[in-house]
Amino acid sequence: MSEQIAGDPTRVLQRLQSLLLTASGVEGFLQRLTELARDAVEVPVSCAVTARRDGQPLTVASSDAQASALDESQYAATVGPCLHSLRTGELVSIPDLTSEQRWPSYIAVARDQGLRSSLSVPLMVDGSPAAAMNLYSFADTGVFDAQVQRRCEVFAELAAGSLGIAFGRAADQQLMDQLEQALASRTVIDQALGIVMGQQQCTAEEAFALLRMRSQSSQRKLRDVATDLIVRVSGQPVQPSRPFDRP
Repeated sequence: MSEQIAGDPTRVLQRLQSLLLTASGVEGFLQRLTELARDAVEVPVSCAVTARRDGQPLTVASSDAQASALDESQYAATVGPCLHSLRTGELVSIPDLTSEQRWPSYIAVARDQGLRSSLSVPLMVDGSPAAAMNLYSFADTGVFDAQVQRRCEVFAELAAGSLGIAFGRAADQQLMDQLEQALASRTVIDQALGIVMGQQQCTAEEAFALLRMRSQSSQRKLRDVATDLIVRVSGQPVQPSRPFDRP
């Protein structure tokens, strides 16, 4: 596979577009991205992607356990090249761990794990680092020469564009889910209002006030109170609302 895409931005872009169409969600996209990155670099490497969740760094995908372990070593030390790249948006190259002076607590652990050299490249979305792609070589020092480094930068630029689209789709999906939840709640409440209006011979505003009073006095959500009323009166479970059409 590496012979087909290494050093060929057009082929890389085609593969990324294919991932967008076939991957299951953002995490599925990122997992396959690490495998594609490993192939595109054309040197034996492990790959992981670090992002933030609730303000904390997290390995969201990795090509193998070695890459994940090195990421975790940086999180434990609270410093390291992938954390620096994620925070600053800067590319970080470590050609030879034996001569690296930065982040000594992490470097000592990485040496023990057999790491020889590494490259951390930010994935920039809307001008900010959304993630960092971490490439680890256990084979030799100096594998990320100028040519390989440029290849990684081009890959990261293309991957970041695809990642931005994946994030946008995830946000759209979340919004659709929220809208469907709101529609379902509104439907149940409207059915309950109709029952109260018929029972009490009152207006919709008065019926809503009565339901809200029951909700507050029982310390339960308005939708739950409405659901109980519908089930009690009809003897049937609440019918779900029709979902939005999805692309």
